[in-house]
Amino acid sequence: MSPTFEHSTAEWQALDAAHFLHPFTDFKALAAKGTRVITKADNIYLWDSEGHKLFDAMSGLWCVNVGYGQQALIDAATAQLKTLPFYNSFFQTTTMPAIALAHKLSQLSPPGFEHVFFSGSGSEGNDTIVRLVRRYWDLLGQPQRHTIISRFNAYHGSTMAGASLGGMTDMHAQGGLPIPGIVHIDQPYYVQHGRPGESKDDFGKRAASWLEAKILEVGPDKVAAFIGEPVQGAGGVIIPPDTYWPEIQRICDQYGILLVSDEVICGFGRTGHWFGCERFGYKPDLITFAKGVTSGYIPLGGVLVGERVAKVLIEQGGEFAHGYTYSGHPVACAVALANLQLIEEQGLVQRVHDDTGPYLAAQFAALAAHPLVGEAETCGLMGAIRLVRRKAQGDQPAEAFAADQSVGMVCRGHCFGNGLIMRAVGDRMIIAPPLVMTRAQVDELMALIRHCLDLTLADLQERGWY
Repeated sequence: MSPTFEHSTAEWQALDAAHFLHPFTDFKALAAKGTRVITKADNIYLWDSEGHKLFDAMSGLWCVNVGYGQQALIDAATAQLKTLPFYNSFFQTTTMPAIALAHKLSQLSPPGFEHVFFSGSGSEGNDTIVRLVRRYWDLLGQPQRHTIISRFNAYHGSTMAGASLGGMTDMHAQGGLPIPGIVHIDQPYYVQHGRPGESKDDFGKRAASWLEAKILEVGPDKVAAFIGEPVQGAGGVIIPPDTYWPEIQRICDQYGILLVSDEVICGFGRTGHWFGCERFGYKPDLITFAKGVTSGYIPLGGVLVGERVAKVLIEQGGEFAHGYTYSGHPVACAVALANLQLIEEQGLVQRVHDDTGPYLAAQFAALAAHPLVGEAETCGLMGAIRLVRRKAQGDQPAEAFAADQSVGMVCRGHCFGNGLIMRAVGDRMIIAPPLVMTRAQVDELMALIRHCLDLTLADLQERGWY
């Protein structure tokens, strides 16, 4: 059977099961269930092959910041494809879109970031982080500074180095990860690690102290860098207390280690700032980016390199033996330029900061009144609710559902079945809608979430789980 656009949904599903191995998927289970075939998109909505309309509260995969169907991005790709569809940046060559984007990123990034290393994705960007960090210390005559500290439940990509930097135990269980020289500390998740009566501010400082303890355990002269997402996205939208990152900064400064901010999710307006590190008040040495730089229209990623590192690489480094075929791909860079211009023209970062972010926060907080919701919190245009069997009462913490009940997946099923794309991470239901979302669409989103929570509650009661 040769694919044509006249195939039925069942025929597309059969072809998919026969040939397409999906990421992070139980292939056998998916083949038995059948995939949802997405056929078109506009603004913040998707449609599948059965004609169902879906509110995309996850921006594709955290990436479609400007929404779907933006003609400026389509025109930028088309024009560049006609002029120069590809050339590499090896062999002492470059292209104008790559130069222009590097310059633009230096203008939008926090002060002190004048250089960019391009990759094709965030995973590749974090592989580059490992190479840059270790090369930096080698050039300074301290090759023993090899160890990079990350956090459990963090996500930094799915390549060998990216998955090692991340702290996902399921990923580490497959492939002998992490690779040597990468260690982890606990995440700043108050629900998991907070003590009875401990304020969130005090917890934030204590959680940051775990970094210092790990540095002392490994040996300060052996630690190269600490890497973290401003807000842990794929880990469940874990928003740290405001005291956390300034203390992390102080510890990194005290021991002279590099600080890496993985902004693959948080960059380009998601938190109401161009970069999440600006929201939380710290100054990294390196910033990983991807996703929102092109709003997902074309793959592109990279690393913003601060002057502390760039100066050593440039003046002392000689050849840096690392790179990718698609580093600075001209079409991707042209689309990124159009995307960043659109974000500026529409004032999306400021809108999230001043308008839709606070409005979403207020509406989202009201979800805490629902019987299933233990907490509801947001940061800019990303948020999470935690599903609980029984709410906290006095000194008694909330009672969680059993892990094997997979209540998040139960809720997600009701979401997908009722026109809402909302992601489940354990018992946390998370969102990261496009930055173009209006207040009216926030209201639409909240109505959908409440409806799906009601359906989930009824389902759990019928199963005898609530």
